[in-house]
Amino acid sequence: MKKILTAIKQFMDHLNAKWITASLSLLLLAVFLLLLTLNNVYTQTYDLERFGIAKETIRSPITIENEQETERKTRETVQAVEDRYDINNEITQERMDYTEEIFDAIDKLESDNTKSDKKNDKDVEVRTTHEKLLKLKLILSNEIVENIEEKILVTLLETPAEDRKSAKKMFVTSLEEVMNRGVRTENIKSATAELKQSIKFSNLNDQMKNTLIDLSSFAVIENSFFDYDKTDQARKEAASNVEPVVIRAGEIIVREGQTITNEIYEELKLVGLLNKERNVYPVIGLALLLLLIVLVMAYELYLLYRKRMFDLRKVAAIVLISVVVATLMKIVSLYTTQSNQLFIVVPVATGVLLVKQLINERLAIVMAALYAIIGSIIFNGQIPGSLNVEAGIYFFFSQLAAIIFLMNVKDRLAIIRSGIGMSIINIVCVLIFLFLSFEKYAWNDVLIQSGFGIASAFLSAVLTIGLLPFFETGLGILSDIKLLQLSSPNQPLLKKILTEAPGTYHHSVMVANLSETACDAIGANGLLARVGAYYHDIGKTVRPHYFIENQLSIKNPHDSIPPTQSAEIIINHPYDGAALLKKHKMPKEIIDIAKQHHGTTLLKFFYYKEKECNEDVTEQDFRYPGPKPQTKEAAIICICDSVEAAVRSLKEPTEEKIDEIVSSIVNDRLMDGQLDECPLTIHELKTVHQTICEALKGIFHSRIQYPMKEAK
Repeated sequence: MKKILTAIKQFMDHLNAKWITASLSLLLLAVFLLLLTLNNVYTQTYDLERFGIAKETIRSPITIENEQETERKTRETVQAVEDRYDINNEITQERMDYTEEIFDAIDKLESDNTKSDKKNDKDVEVRTTHEKLLKLKLILSNEIVENIEEKILVTLLETPAEDRKSAKKMFVTSLEEVMNRGVRTENIKSATAELKQSIKFSNLNDQMKNTLIDLSSFAVIENSFFDYDKTDQARKEAASNVEPVVIRAGEIIVREGQTITNEIYEELKLVGLLNKERNVYPVIGLALLLLLIVLVMAYELYLLYRKRMFDLRKVAAIVLISVVVATLMKIVSLYTTQSNQLFIVVPVATGVLLVKQLINERLAIVMAALYAIIGSIIFNGQIPGSLNVEAGIYFFFSQLAAIIFLMNVKDRLAIIRSGIGMSIINIVCVLIFLFLSFEKYAWNDVLIQSGFGIASAFLSAVLTIGLLPFFETGLGILSDIKLLQLSSPNQPLLKKILTEAPGTYHHSVMVANLSETACDAIGANGLLARVGAYYHDIGKTVRPHYFIENQLSIKNPHDSIPPTQSAEIIINHPYDGAALLKKHKMPKEIIDIAKQHHGTTLLKFFYYKEKECNEDVTEQDFRYPGPKPQTKEAAIICICDSVEAAVRSLKEPTEEKIDEIVSSIVNDRLMDGQLDECPLTIHELKTVHQTICEALKGIFHSRIQYPMKEAK
């Protein structure tokens, strides 16, 4: 009992170590992907103030519409349409803002000037005012600078702060009253005159009154629009013709040494260069997305574990393939622009082609979806908060085509054939994007992008063929192509069996046929079963004549040795075979089948022979040491190995006898506990039983008895 508990503890420790290693590998992959895609969501921010000086040239990190400027441009266009309808409060606010901007900018300029001793030299005074005027123009909006005479600004600059404050209050209040009553085309002069009249009757000095009167012409504009029903269509047409004001990614917003005006400040704010907190959220979102991706991978590994297919070699393969695919996408993205969509040429299907051959098709489909998501991030043009949906769709269907068209793998040319199918799907995707687009396209664009799609398919095929041997050899993972190579009769070990143990070779071929058919019936790896069966009895070549199928016209050597010695020779053949396979660097799966194909079964013939003369003999001395079959393929070979030998011994095989023998062997293996450690279900076992019987009945079918010619 203590030994059992110790063995269970060791197994759990080993299992936990494997899962810890796998988890750390996936987390490292997530960190790698985070670093690789960080610049696709993260942008630098700046600490700037209005009317300050830019210390460096700042470019927009994203492409975004300046809705405020677009609205202003649209509004100006609509203003040009005759027959207005209503008072536009936005215009009123704009003029109020411009008016306040003039006074605020002058106050800001005056507060920033260092105080100096006043001089009575008139020339110096004029020069100082001129410098102030130049600085003031730099910080004012273009609308103000272009429409207000310099003398107005000069007068306001020279006016004391208290007088200017009173003037601003009076002027803004009066302007708001006039504008709120509505200014139409026909009454703009009267509205301006009304504002001027209010200025004349104010308590301001004459110079300030004259300045504000001149400013009235700029401040008062029409803001009342009538006859909506008659002019609505004209306004809509005018507004629809206005192109949006777009800030392009990479466009310079402010140059080094330039004053940050209101307009520039709003643009910086719009593209997110002033909000430090805003810049952290995309990184958090990216980290969560990548965490979900590796969790999906972990779930797929768990499914492999449940199918007894989990090992660290496959984890390493997934991580390395993901790194290769992501790196390829990142390299191509560095040369991609908005006018040149190079994502079409990325050989993204390389990853899923490798995954399908090294692991299984289900995982390849899942990885295709995950790689498509990663590609949509990498090819987002470094625009935070956006995904390149076109790239994601293209990557997904390209990879799915690669998986579907890679079937009936008999050699490496199957990958090239898959590339041809992939090319067709890639071209279809390119045409879909072009036809769905409202933009005009030329035939040379179609040809170029279709050429990129074809190049992507064949690059994927070539890279897969080139990388596959490194994964097969470096990680020791068994692919279908490798299995096909091992099944060739020209393999040295198969030649060894054929020449040294021809009976065993024939037996192995028969077991291979039965095992492959049974495995295919339940969805197991039939090719692995076939190749494993070819090599499962390679250990018999050590002492071939001690096995009955190789005893042609010779005396049975077991007749002259004790049963214990005979049992030792027979029992050693799985492990002799495993050692021979290991020496020739055969895949682990093939070695495991050789070890496990007898499990811990009992050599009944020699056991009962020994028991006739030794009542104290124990079964343990005549049992194989194991291990028991751990996979479906090994378990099926274990059954087919005994079935083939038993049926071959029948002198007149009939359907009833075949069914009886197969049932007997299957039940014996089941009751003896030989199938306890493999994932075969009872339902699958029944299918295996039925399939083996049908195959054997086909082999040992009834034949016509041809009459013999009588001798004369």
